[in-house]
Amino acid sequence: MQYRTDPKSGNKLSILGFGCMRLPRNIARIDMGKTETLILEAVEKGINYFDTAYLYFGSEEALGTVLHKNNLRDRVFIATKLPIMKCHSYEDFDRLFQIQLEHLETDYIDYYFMHSLSDMKNWDRLCALGVEKWIAEKKAAGQIKQVGFSFHGTHAEFMSLLDAYDWDFVQIQYNYVNEHYQAGREGLQKAAGKGLPVFIMEPLLGGKLATGLPKKAVELFARSNAALSPAAWSLRWLWDQKEVTVVLSGMNDTAQLIENTAIAETAVSGMLTEKERDVIASVVDIFRESYKIPCTGCNYCMPCPQGINIPACFSAYNMSYAVGKFSGIQQYVTTVGAMHPDKKTSASDCLKCGQCETHCPQHIGIVESLEDVSKRMEPLWFNAAIKLVRALTN
Repeated sequence: MQYRTDPKSGNKLSILGFGCMRLPRNIARIDMGKTETLILEAVEKGINYFDTAYLYFGSEEALGTVLHKNNLRDRVFIATKLPIMKCHSYEDFDRLFQIQLEHLETDYIDYYFMHSLSDMKNWDRLCALGVEKWIAEKKAAGQIKQVGFSFHGTHAEFMSLLDAYDWDFVQIQYNYVNEHYQAGREGLQKAAGKGLPVFIMEPLLGGKLATGLPKKAVELFARSNAALSPAAWSLRWLWDQKEVTVVLSGMNDTAQLIENTAIAETAVSGMLTEKERDVIASVVDIFRESYKIPCTGCNYCMPCPQGINIPACFSAYNMSYAVGKFSGIQQYVTTVGAMHPDKKTSASDCLKCGQCETHCPQHIGIVESLEDVSKRMEPLWFNAAIKLVRALTN
C-alpha cells in the first residue's frame, strides 16, 4: 500500500480509503459477516482510512462493531460526518456527536466532516448556532482531531467555503468525467495549496466508470492497455495527481478490494504518460455522448413519496444511450417495478412534488429528468402492457 502524508496533522494515510456507504447488505440490513471479512482484509492489505456517516443507515454501527471486536481502533483513522441539516440548535451538535461515538464505539473521531456543506448560506447558519465554538471545545477535549467538510455545490461556493474557516481537510467529488465539475481541478489545487489534505469521493461515479462505460469506451481502454480495467484507469488518473491524498472506494466484495489494493500498491503521482492522458480524454468524449443524466446512484433522493426508484430510472435511461434502447428498456422494466399490478412506480407516475430535488447532491432537475425518462422508456406498447397487466390482476 502506498501512503501520502496529511500535511495538517502529519498522519500517514493509505492512498486508498474504504468508503462505508455501500457496505454489503441483505436487502435493507448490512451483512455483518461479509462486512467484517472485508474490513479485516482491508486492514491487512494496508488500508487505514475508513469513511462513514450518520446518514449511511447502519454504517457507523457496523464499522464500530468490527473495529471494537477485533481491537483495530488504534490501527485506523475513522472519518464520519455531522448531519448538518439535522442541526437546529447548539445542543444538536453534541446530541448527534454523542450518538455517533456510541455507534462507532470510540471516544474520539479522527476526521470529522460537516456533511455536504455546499454553500456559504449553510455555513453561516451553522456559525449562528455556534458551531465554531463547539468545534473548538471538542478539539480541546481531544474528541475531534481534524475537522473539514464534504462538498456538493458550485465551484464559486467551494472557493468561498475554503476561505471561510481554518479547515483541516476537504472532501470533493472528483473523477476524470467530473474534472471541471463542482470543486473541480482548480478547487483541488487551491485546497492543496492551502496545505489541506484532499479526500476524493465518487472516483468511479457510482460505479459507472468501472462497469457502466459505453462499449466503445471499454474497447478503447482495452486497445490501449489490456492489462488495465476501466476502474484501474480511473484510479490511476486520480493518484497521478500529487494534490490527491486519499481516494475513497465503496468496496462491497473481495474482488473489488483485491483489484483496488493491487492498483494502489504501485500508484504514484506523475505516473501517467501523455498517451494515457489522451486516451482518457477520448473516453470522456464518448461517455458524455452516452450519459445524459449525471446520477451517481447515491440514493440521497430516496425514498420517493410515490415509491419511484429514481436512481434506477436514471440508470436505465443512461443505459439506453450507452448500450442500446432495448437494453435500457429491459433494465427499466426489471428494476423500476413498473409492471407491478399494485404499484404506480414508473417515471410517468411522478407527482412532481420536488422533495427529491432538495436532497440531490448533484443538483439534478429530477422532476424534469423523470419526464425525459418517461418519454424514452415508456413507448406506447409499454404503457399498453402496463394497463393490460393491471387490468388482468385487478
